Amino acid sequence: MPLIEFLQQHNGVFLLVCTLLGLTIGSFLNVVAYRLPIIMEREWRSQCREILGHEQEPEQPQEVFNLSRPRSRCPGCGHPISALENIPVISWLFLRGRCSACGTRISPRYPIVEAVTGLLSLAIAWHFGVSWQTAAALPLTWALIALSLIDFDHKLLPDSIVLPGIWAGLLLSLSGLFTDTHSAIIGAAAGYLSLWGVFQLFRLTTGKQGMGYGDFKLLALFGAWLGWQQLLLIVLLSSLVGALVGISLILFLGRDRTIPIPFGPYLAVAGWISLLWGDPLIRLYLSWSGLA
Repeated sequence: MPLIEFLQQHNGVFLLVCTLLGLTIGSFLNVVAYRLPIIMEREWRSQCREILGHEQEPEQPQEVFNLSRPRSRCPGCGHPISALENIPVISWLFLRGRCSACGTRISPRYPIVEAVTGLLSLAIAWHFGVSWQTAAALPLTWALIALSLIDFDHKLLPDSIVLPGIWAGLLLSLSGLFTDTHSAIIGAAAGYLSLWGVFQLFRLTTGKQGMGYGDFKLLALFGAWLGWQQLLLIVLLSSLVGALVGISLILFLGRDRTIPIPFGPYLAVAGWISLLWGDPLIRLYLSWSGLA
């Protein structure tokens, strides 16, 4: 295809396109992280009403609320965000982090998410080049960012994102894009069952729930994408990062140690690292341990 050949010949253009696309998607991920939990809660309430037989009770009319409607607006004054005010990173800097209408402060999280998404998209494009791996790894990266944000805010890993990711990984294994089908099927099953087993053992010994079912599914997703061979590395990396962050929050920020810390973001970081450098890291470990 002429476009593919052009991008292969002009790698700088390809990297720029992927970065700009990542910045744009990052803006949308902010919307997903905010609205999807609200949409889920409304669906749960509706289901509860139906189960309890309250579907005939009158409800207050609500405006359409989904990932595209209503239009983004200032939470302080309701000022609709125009296209010029919604340019990733640049608009926030130009507005100095405040609403153009009322001056309400706009969280720096928005441009940070946009910038991180752009940089991670650039990393994917740099690592895999113009390839089908890039075409698959970019949506996975964006999904992991959305999952991390939602889990951090609400301790939820929505099935609407995780389950399609598992199926996508299994389907991609048919072409051997990241791993073979045999490894992907075993990886998905082993990923889920391994954390499920840890969860059950922890609950039996302490009477508490150490993690959620969404974590099991997220590790199953990585098993489907990368194969069972990467699972131990992902668990070790996520546990190490989680422990370091948790200890730092307790020591330096005075966080109450009884408050649970979502594990999903650490799994997402570890899985993303394994996507790019899993095999070299495993070989390095085996070399250092004298097993290779």
